[in-house]
Amino acid sequence: MNRTILLFSAFCFLLVTSCKTRHKTSEINYMQNVEALAAEAAMKTAASTIQKGDILQAFVSAKDMEVVRPFNQSYYSQSAASPTGSSSAAVERQYLVSSEGTIDFPVLGVLQTEGKTVEAFKAELTQRISAYVKSPNVSLKLVNFKVTVLGEVARPGQYTIPEGQSTLLNAIGLAGDLTIYGKRDDILMVRSENGSITKERINLMDADFINSPFFQLKQGDVIYVSANQTKDKVSRLDPNTGTYIAIAGTVIGLAGIFITIFKN
Repeated sequence: MNRTILLFSAFCFLLVTSCKTRHKTSEINYMQNVEALAAEAAMKTAASTIQKGDILQAFVSAKDMEVVRPFNQSYYSQSAASPTGSSSAAVERQYLVSSEGTIDFPVLGVLQTEGKTVEAFKAELTQRISAYVKSPNVSLKLVNFKVTVLGEVARPGQYTIPEGQSTLLNAIGLAGDLTIYGKRDDILMVRSENGSITKERINLMDADFINSPFFQLKQGDVIYVSANQTKDKVSRLDPNTGTYIAIAGTVIGLAGIFITIFKN
């Protein structure tokens, strides 16, 4: 009987110790060498450029709004006229970037956006409008910037980025971070850009990933977090394994009690 109890105790000890993590932080901490690379990466990070199919939202304002009215064609709501009869309410207009990478802007005509960031194109618009209006103020943003996060994250799905630009870490944050089962050294990035698809594997445990062209996300990027070996092992286990072990322990314990009683 003592041998049976000893063997069962040894089994329980091995079961518990086998679940311990040898290195508690080796597989869950991001950017373990971030100190050496953060400064370099901050200088190299590039903003996302405007792509075909993007939707830009623009509005031009100035001290005298009537002067910039031609640049805001169809912005003003006639139903929102002030008591004096002038229309003061405004709605930002949206422009779809064509397959040629252009938009048709009031007064200025067809403008090329391809290869330009939102900030660069905003500066160009401001400069062009300045030829007609003194000190114009241009509001420009990308309204359909979406990325998809799938796999081992807390909230997989498609996310719209209101600011029109985002980083890989921002997107992971929106998705609620990786689960404990997420493979942190093998994040698959898929990008469709100008008719071609590119892929890259990202290792979040190495800070050098912030130097990757995939760190700054682009419209339509897909981020896939694959499952680690722990999840793979868990998925193969019978969900009733814990129950079986508990029952086995109870049976052995009862057997020990009965043997002791009968011996006495």
